Amino acid sequence: MDVTHLAAVDTARAARVLDEVRSAALSGQRAPVAPRPVIGQSWERMLRSGVDPDRGLRSGLLSCEEVQRRRESSTLRHVLPVLREGLLSVADVAHHIMVVADEEGRVLWREGSPPVLRKADGLGFEIGADWREDVVGTNGVGTPAVTRRPVQVFASEHFVRSHAAWTCAGAPITDPRDGRLIGVVDVSGPLETMHPATLAWVDSVAKLAEARLRERHVRSLERLRAVAAPVLARIDGRALAVDRQGWTAAVTGMPYLERLTLPKSVSAGMRWLPALGRCSLEPLAGGWLVRAADEPVTRAATRIVLDLREPRRRSVEVSGGAGSWIRELSPRHAELLYLLAVHRAGRGAADLARDVFGDPARTVTVRAEMSRVRRYLGPLLDHRPYRFAESASVELLLPDGPDAPFPHATPSDPADLPPVPPGVHAAADR
Repeated sequence: MDVTHLAAVDTARAARVLDEVRSAALSGQRAPVAPRPVIGQSWERMLRSGVDPDRGLRSGLLSCEEVQRRRESSTLRHVLPVLREGLLSVADVAHHIMVVADEEGRVLWREGSPPVLRKADGLGFEIGADWREDVVGTNGVGTPAVTRRPVQVFASEHFVRSHAAWTCAGAPITDPRDGRLIGVVDVSGPLETMHPATLAWVDSVAKLAEARLRERHVRSLERLRAVAAPVLARIDGRALAVDRQGWTAAVTGMPYLERLTLPKSVSAGMRWLPALGRCSLEPLAGGWLVRAADEPVTRAATRIVLDLREPRRRSVEVSGGAGSWIRELSPRHAELLYLLAVHRAGRGAADLARDVFGDPARTVTVRAEMSRVRRYLGPLLDHRPYRFAESASVELLLPDGPDAPFPHATPSDPADLPPVPPGVHAAADR
């Protein structure tokens, strides 16, 4: 069913059909038509997480002080003028509101048609509200944050019944420096204001905001390059100037490296970095001066701990003779490293594509993600096939209970799993 087309032709009929689809899905009966895949998958997540479809859940609003603190610290503040310019004038005329939420689903800005803002108050769609999918169900803020793609949610596609009188279109905004989610921009309004072009419009403005962030990053690297140039000119060995996220502004005595993986907490002094080994870090205006020591990078006696116990705080910790460091993992990187820890002999790109996406043809996506993983694991991760280095001891910290941390990345039959190899430990009780 083409919901967008049907809603554009007959909004009331589309709403009735979707209400029947939702009711059938919740009762376990056969639906007249199948929900759109993005909506059906979201409903499945809601049923597993226990969201009440008749009431939902309202968590406490953030205080005014906390909202202001988040606004001032959020990267979104740099693109708020772009979002306002691209969305607000049309949204107001069309009886919509623009909502901007941070990466945790907290509403930080909300502007637009005053009557619609008052209606939103009745749904708890307020400044400081928690609009994550697992709190308020399928919606135009929380669902794009989970899927990392633009999503329009129309009428009873909302999981919670009280939201069925609304239509929402949201798009994620990511930081171009590292691809991490920084927030979601959403345009919402009463059911009768739905327009089939809304989602494309919101997505275009979100991409424009990301382009503005990319321009800001390029300008900041140019400023850092100007500061670092006279310093690097006096250095004989290998050195580079990087910004606080590790992006390279200038190098000397070594091939150009696009990005250097830095520890999560960076401070001046001697550090071990995956790409260079032992280095000294010195602060620069806007970044760091990194001087590589002379000793070669070693892979000996390295211990890797993959901590998957907390779904929202998965991490990898590397320790060895040259020190230790820890890095939080995105859901996709955690899933890939989990597979490599279980399949210690290695997995090809097609194998990983089948494991993660159920489609062995998606090798381009897998190779791109593995390239990003190798930026911070460096020589500890081999390829052809992808695998942890033989010299590394790998330890898995898994959540309590029988469920696998990534059920879709694990064979349905436990007998299909390879035996746990030497050096890999499932230590849920650590």
